[in-house]
Amino acid sequence: MTAPARYLASALAVHALTNIEQLRQQTHGWQILSAEQGWLETRFTAVLLAVPAPQAVPLLQQAAPELAALAGSAVMRGCWALMLRFAAPVDLPFDAAFVNQGPLRWIARNSSKPSRRGEETWLLHACADWTEAHLEENPESVAAALLSAFGQLGGPAPQDWTVHRWRYADTEPALHEGCAWRPDIRLGLCGDWLNGGKVEGAWLSGQALAEQALRSFARC
Repeated sequence: MTAPARYLASALAVHALTNIEQLRQQTHGWQILSAEQGWLETRFTAVLLAVPAPQAVPLLQQAAPELAALAGSAVMRGCWALMLRFAAPVDLPFDAAFVNQGPLRWIARNSSKPSRRGEETWLLHACADWTEAHLEENPESVAAALLSAFGQLGGPAPQDWTVHRWRYADTEPALHEGCAWRPDIRLGLCGDWLNGGKVEGAWLSGQALAEQALRSFARC
């Protein structure tokens, strides 16, 4: 899911592996506190936060309390995800399915997506309630439970698997603000949690915020 972002950022100067701990508005723009480098000397014209709501709240509490309150109103839930790899095609009569009981919510033959080649892979998503109840369990026990549920649906044991805890996967209930932009201080928010909770909502939220920011800059 990060491939589109990596492509869009390929021509930009991106500073990765930098943990931002605080925002401070200055006369000549925003100053940012990094855990690794302290207060950065660079002043930034605007700050656009595209992060999960719980991560946005501490950054906004002093800079924009009303935006912190908006982010604080979003209740985000986790999702355990399991990627399965097989040496041969899996003999199931579907490529994707919603599951309405047990720990699983969604399963999909990942290798059936357009332009996919190579090994057979399946993606399993646990439901939000089950994930929240098992959020801090060790990955091996989570994988065992999800593999067992997949087996009950007719899925074979994989050759290999990788498990990932997606801590901020969805929002219940999802907000429908689209995005949030303070043109007076040039501070904004975007994300799936602001626009329906799905991946297309994340894209549209970011696009809406960019358009609002650009209109603000054009007036200067």
